[in-house]
Amino acid sequence: MPVLAASSSPSDRTYSVAVGVILVFAALEILAIAIHFGAEYHAERATLPSLKTPAAPASAKPGTTPLPAQPEVPSSAALSASDRLLKEADVLRERGDTANALARLQDASERDPKNPQVLAEMATLYEAIQLYDRSNETWRKIQDLGPSAGPLYELADMKLRVGAAATAAPGVPMDTAGKPLDAEGLPEGSVFGVTNIEAEQIPDPEAETNLRLKIEIKKRQGVAIDHSKLRIMVLFYDSVDNDKIVATDADVNYEWMNPKHDWAESNPETLIVTYLRSKAHSITSEAALSAAAASVTPGKNSSKSKKRGEPAASTDSLSGDSGQRRYLGYVIRILYDDKLQTVRAEPARLINDAPNPSVSP
Repeated sequence: MPVLAASSSPSDRTYSVAVGVILVFAALEILAIAIHFGAEYHAERATLPSLKTPAAPASAKPGTTPLPAQPEVPSSAALSASDRLLKEADVLRERGDTANALARLQDASERDPKNPQVLAEMATLYEAIQLYDRSNETWRKIQDLGPSAGPLYELADMKLRVGAAATAAPGVPMDTAGKPLDAEGLPEGSVFGVTNIEAEQIPDPEAETNLRLKIEIKKRQGVAIDHSKLRIMVLFYDSVDNDKIVATDADVNYEWMNPKHDWAESNPETLIVTYLRSKAHSITSEAALSAAAASVTPGKNSSKSKKRGEPAASTDSLSGDSGQRRYLGYVIRILYDDKLQTVRAEPARLINDAPNPSVSP
């Protein structure tokens, strides 16, 4: 009897091979997926530290802690700011905007509390809007500054002695400083006063400006005077480039109409002062500007004169005000026994805005 041997059919072998191939591919796919996600995981771990590194230097350097803000102290910048605010206030005042002008001045006073020009402008504005208590308080601040405030110290002293125009009824005439005039046309409590000023432009083809002032100065009736105690100051001012106000460097001459000018033969006496700026006039120093201010003492030389083209005064250095100068106006002050009698100015703002002369006339 024949013996049969067991054997697999061809279809079984094919199935086994197919299953094996599928298993191999499945294993390869799983391996590929594992490799892919493993690489992304390592890449993320490597990226996270790099994203955090910018924050590290902020805490890594303790020495870079911001410094605390320093307290404000007066500086040249603050001073220049107060000057700018003063100019802005002046413009606003001329426009009639008193409220904003006062705001600018108060700001300037906070920056530079010892600026007499700022304080004087504030006192004048307070007086104009009839806040007399504040006006007197501000004048007192100028008085507290002492003689270092210059002519404004004398003005403040007079204001506080006589009082602001609070006692003056509407329509009562006053001098430029706001001091009421009495029946004689003199400031109340004064021995001398200016009763009239005539300004005349003299035609002169060689001059840029040739101006003559006739100033009538009156003495109070029945009062004995000492000529040596009388001081009359006439100061002219120019504008530089229509902006800065400076004492003039023009030629200034003074002459009494009456050679005796003792107020015995005539009252008032007339002082003639001329301002001459020739077309060829050169810029001089600030010392020369102050020297041009008139200081007339009765009983001494009755006139001062210079030849045309002669400098107003000798100088040691050139002036820094090298811009275009134009005549602006004048301030007249009369002192008797070292007490301010009256102030006249044209324009009136020069009382506050004009610089103090660097040399006492």
